[in-house]
Amino acid sequence: MVTGREDVADSVGLLISILVRYPEVATINFDPGRQVLKFNFIVSRVLNRRELTNIKKQLLDSIEVFSMLEGKQTRISHISHQICDHLTMIEVQRDVETLVQEEIALIVQLLRQLLDDNLVAEANDSFFEEELLIQEEIIEHMLDSIRVTAEDKPLFAFREGGRVLVFNK
Repeated sequence: MVTGREDVADSVGLLISILVRYPEVATINFDPGRQVLKFNFIVSRVLNRRELTNIKKQLLDSIEVFSMLEGKQTRISHISHQICDHLTMIEVQRDVETLVQEEIALIVQLLRQLLDDNLVAEANDSFFEEELLIQEEIIEHMLDSIRVTAEDKPLFAFREGGRVLVFNK
């Protein structure tokens, strides 16, 4: 079992890799007590109730079907939203026990399709396909690692000026 600094390094590495690989993810939180990752997405306009209901239903249905195909039972899959000025924030919570990199890709791709140009994303044109594939492998490895560690520091990561910043809360 891994302990101490390696726990923190793996958790931090996971958050950084997710933000690097998926520019649509605005912020990400890791709650070690509940073993939950919280992905936050920004929509460039206020979504109406019908749109929000549709997005939540499609996301939850997709997560459920994906988990069923993987032969897993999700412990936590929760979608919430918050309206801030002229923006909508969508938060997707998933337990790390059953979360895999392919599901993160599915969530991001589904939000891209549902929200089109309204999903705020940082440009990452500078990455080659091989680099993105490496980031996906790192994400999967780090998810495996934090499932078996005893990390106890809540972490929060976001982008600012082309850099990824990670803080413990």
